[in-house]
Order: sequence, then C-alpha cells, then structure tokens
Amino acid sequence: MNLTQEFTLSATLDEPLSIGAGPIGTRVFYDVTGGKIVGDRVNGTLLGGGEWALIGPDGFLRVDVRLQVETHDGAYIYIQYVGLLEMNGAVQGALTNNTGTEYGDQYFFTNPRIETGDERYAWLNTTFFVGEGHILPDRGVEYRVWRPV
Repeated sequence: MNLTQEFTLSATLDEPLSIGAGPIGTRVFYDVTGGKIVGDRVNGTLLGGGEWALIGPDGFLRVDVRLQVETHDGAYIYIQYVGLLEMNGAVQGALTNNTGTEYGDQYFFTNPRIETGDERYAWLNTTFFVGEGHILPDRGVEYRVWRPV
C-alpha cells in the first residue's frame, strides 16, 4: 500500500481531569484548547474538542478524540479518531516533565474519520486516513496524517 501525507494536526490540551478507575481502565478527560491543521489541501484552526482517554491495565491508552475545525476559507469540519498510545517510559517521562517525544518513541497510531457539509471539502467524507502521533512539550500532541493513494 502506498500512502501520502495529507496534513499535520497539532493540538494543545488542558490539564487532565481524572475520572478515575473503572471496570475496564482509568478514564481521563483532556479538553482540547487549540491547535491547527496544516496541509496542501486543507488548513485550519481547531475550535475545540476533547479526548476521553481510557488507560487499560495492559499499558495502552485508548485514544478517543472529537474535534471541530474551521478551515482558512471558512468551512467547518468535524474530526473523530480512535487509536492506541503505548504508555511506555518515553511517554511517562514526557507527561511527567512536560517535555515531548519524537515520532517512533512510542506506539501511537490513530484512524481519523472526517466529516463536512462543505462541498469544497467533500473528498474528506470518503477518504480513509491513518495518523502517527507523538507528544509535544507542555501538554500537546502532533499527528502526521496520511491517506492511501
């Protein structure tokens, strides 16, 4: 399979709100306070959203994110993605010390699903995406997002 990078998505997160340990793991909520999408065909600003993370006993965080985006030309886009983040030593250190990680320091992959009613971006509704993430300093994340060609 051949992939091409479609855009980069970066987001800043507020302090986590720990919901606590439940029957299938520890639930943590992160409010998405800002960010951007930068690519050749889509550019925009994150208007808000959240992550409802679930940290399982197996050492993996189940990513569950929903975002709203306004493009540079006034379209609105909804993004939802799920994925897996390995809570290894690099991630634990980055979260504890407000530092970052590099791509490849951890297993961190997502499957973004994108929706819009704007005809200029209708191609997003029928495109499969895969993202690779890493931690940014000071409670941020960044993803390189690809599509099959």
